[in-house]
Amino acid sequence: MSIDLKALKSLPVEEKLRLVELLWDDIGASDEPIVLHPWHATEPDRRSAELKSDPSIAINRDELWRRVDG
Repeated sequence: MSIDLKALKSLPVEEKLRLVELLWDDIGASDEPIVLHPWHATEPDRRSAELKSDPSIAINRDELWRRVDG
């Protein structure tokens, strides 16, 4: 299969999001097993430990939405 990455990158964000939704739904409906790499399992623990060791790295809800909204 050949995918024209340049063409995909040139799509408007709305169309990119629609493609992501379609792919995500297709993955969810698939019977094919999803292989997770070991770091996928350890990353949440690493991040949690990092936050516990330095709570100042956390952001509050207002900052979160400021970053999301741009």
